Amino acid sequence: MKNGVMMQYFEWNMPNNGNLWKELKADAAHLHEIGVTSVWIPPAYKGLKQEDEGYGTYDLYDLGEFDQKGTVRTKYGTVQELKEMIAELHRYQVSVYLDAVMNHKAGADYTEKFLAREVNPEQREDAESDPYEIEGWTGFNFPGRGDKYSAFKWHWYHFSGVDCDASTGKEGIFQVVGEGKAWNGGVDGENGNYDFLMFADLDFDHPEVVGEMKNWGVWVSRELNLDGMRLDAIKHINDQFIKHFLEAVRAERGDRFYAVGEYWKNDKESLDEYLAQVEYQVDLFDVPLHYHMFQASQKGRDFDLSTLIEGTLVADHPDLAVTFVDNHDSQKNSSLESQVKDWFKPMAYGLILLMKEGYPCIFYGDYYGVKGKKSPHRLILDILLDARRRYAFGEQHNYFDHPNTVGFTRTGDTEHPGSGLALLISNGEDGHKTMAVGQHHRGEYWYEITGNRKEEVMIDEKGEGTFPVSGGKLAVWVKR
Repeated sequence: MKNGVMMQYFEWNMPNNGNLWKELKADAAHLHEIGVTSVWIPPAYKGLKQEDEGYGTYDLYDLGEFDQKGTVRTKYGTVQELKEMIAELHRYQVSVYLDAVMNHKAGADYTEKFLAREVNPEQREDAESDPYEIEGWTGFNFPGRGDKYSAFKWHWYHFSGVDCDASTGKEGIFQVVGEGKAWNGGVDGENGNYDFLMFADLDFDHPEVVGEMKNWGVWVSRELNLDGMRLDAIKHINDQFIKHFLEAVRAERGDRFYAVGEYWKNDKESLDEYLAQVEYQVDLFDVPLHYHMFQASQKGRDFDLSTLIEGTLVADHPDLAVTFVDNHDSQKNSSLESQVKDWFKPMAYGLILLMKEGYPCIFYGDYYGVKGKKSPHRLILDILLDARRRYAFGEQHNYFDHPNTVGFTRTGDTEHPGSGLALLISNGEDGHKTMAVGQHHRGEYWYEITGNRKEEVMIDEKGEGTFPVSGGKLAVWVKR
């Protein structure tokens, strides 16, 4: 999609008031107006309690319809409100991507007894006990929903591991023991094997599990008229399951059904390997770029900006990279906390919103705020979103040639009169850079749209201009 923009429409501290779907519906026209073309919505199904964000997944088929876990609605609303919200977003040409949490289940309806062994959390292939009988929360029969939408019931043999022996209260990682039981392959190699993450871990070597999860993917994408999915925690899920899951959903919904995976690892080689294993059927969040921006915000002028996009997904797989600054996992007090400092966020968003490559994702917390406190970044984000819609076209010429002042230009194109821009960022003192915007711009006067600079720049006969930037700021220059 030309200059598409995704917005993650939640943060970790949303109130448990059941209003998010209604708020998003009311915001549809505004999102379209500012250039947001898709929204990633939080897990929309029943968690182990009403206030659960959705990652403690209980019943994937309960979208806020059944009285289960002490509530009909989810944290975000009812199924009717969910469907009305999606219809309204579609009316404004905004696509909807559901957060799909398929790694585990939580909040089981009853316990079962089975054999398991304790394993070393830091080396999951190393047993710390012989197999013995434990009692685990692995029985799911969904009494509030019954057999509606799916008659499948979950038992201990559908899982590869659990996090607790209910008979003793002992917590740890317990690997389920039985015929054909092992940690799943096709997962990240951290901790020896990173199949297990939390709760009751689905066994994607079990054909009944694979069949049921494919059925759910087809059902939910049709039931909600989804345009795509954000796939949670995929480094803990067999990579071939993800490939076959998407094949099944796309057979129903069409090849344009979108998918982006969360493979949270600051190691591009691991991301490269994953993409190859799934035959490039899924985009990935550019975690290495996020960590570069996080480190840049921490180190200030000691960070070498010329390396900012080196070793990132967007540099090597531009068509498969979802670029982002922060999200619910990286925000303050979250499990993967690595929040980009406020002073650097305008520069980080300038980079991902105005560069040619990548599919940028804006974080709800950065646009609207966290815990009800308004974000200080909304004004600059509105300016950058407007610039993306109006000016961010044409070829890109990079000038990542100085440790403290870098930039790029976009030459513009004939389809968008007046398009073209020059972006600079500085993490040190005031700087400037002579950059080419194209001879078709010669004689034009350009001005800076964020308000950080007041002068004008004239484009010379060679199609170049000498563009200044204030220290510790970004500058975005366009034709006056």
